[in-house]
Amino acid sequence: MELGIIGLGRMGYNMALRLKEGNHKVVAFNRTKEKVDEIAKEGVTPAYSLKELAEKLEKPRIVWLMVPHKVVDSMLEELESVLEKGDIIVDGGNSNFNETVKRGEEMEKKGFIYMDAGVSGGTAAAKTGYCIMVGGNKEAYKKMVPALKSMATTNGYEYIGPRGSGHYVKMVHNAIEYGIMEAMGEGFHLLEKGPYKDLNMLKIARLWNNGSIIRSFLMEMAVNAFEHHPELKDVPGHIDDTGEGRWAVETAMKHSVPFTVNTQALFSRYRSREKETLSNKLVAALRDEFGGHGFKK
Repeated sequence: MELGIIGLGRMGYNMALRLKEGNHKVVAFNRTKEKVDEIAKEGVTPAYSLKELAEKLEKPRIVWLMVPHKVVDSMLEELESVLEKGDIIVDGGNSNFNETVKRGEEMEKKGFIYMDAGVSGGTAAAKTGYCIMVGGNKEAYKKMVPALKSMATTNGYEYIGPRGSGHYVKMVHNAIEYGIMEAMGEGFHLLEKGPYKDLNMLKIARLWNNGSIIRSFLMEMAVNAFEHHPELKDVPGHIDDTGEGRWAVETAMKHSVPFTVNTQALFSRYRSREKETLSNKLVAALRDEFGGHGFKK
C-alpha cells in the first residue's frame, strides 16, 4: 500500500524505513530538507512540500503525522489545502486525547477521516517493531492494517476504540512508564546510599535482568545506561516531561481515580530540576536509552 509520512524525527524516520522494508510505497516529508535528502538515499520517495507529497500518493490518501503535538494544528491547516475529502490523516504523535477529539470533529466536518495512533517502543523499536494503539473510524483502521503490520512488532498493533482512544491509552501507558522508571531510580538510589558501599550498579542491573521478577525492557535500558555512562557521573539529573504524565494525572483527578504512584513520579520530575540524585540521573539516562531524548542541564 501507499502511505505518506510527515515528520522525520527519531520515530518517524525509522517508521518510514520499516514501511519501505515491508514493500510499501512511502512518500516522506520533513521541514528540514536535509532529512528528506537523507531518507531518499534509503529508497524512500522524497517530497519537499506537502503539495508534492499529496501528488505522489494514490487516492484516497493515507497521511501519517509524526510531529510534536504543539504543531499539529498548523500542520492540519496546511494539509487541508492539498488533501481531498475521503483522505485519511493519522496523528501518530503524543497529542492530548481531548485535543484529538476536537480535531477529529473539525476535520470530519471538512470531509477528512481523522485517526489517532499512540506509538510506543522508542528508538529501539526501529529494529524490533513498534507497539501501536489506534483510535477512530474502524473501517479506516482496516485499510491501515497492512502498514501497521510492517511498522509494529508481532501482535504489536490493535484497534482500541472511538476517536481519541488511541491517544488516551498511550497517555496512560506513558504515565505507567513514569512510575516504573521512578521506582527503578529510587531503588538504585537506595543501593547507593545504603549500608553496603561501592556496589557495582552495572552488575546488579545485569543480574536483575536475568530471571528476576523485575527483568524488563527498562531494566535492559538500565544496563545500557550504566555501560554507556559509568556510575552515571556524566548524566545531569534533570528529568524532562513531554506532557502525557501530566495529562494522565489531570484526567485521574477529573474522574476521582487514585493515581498515587504515577502522580508522585511526575512530581519527582519537577523536583529533579532543583537537585541531583542517582535516582534522577538513572531516570534521565533511561529516557535517553530508549527514546533518545538526550540530557538537559
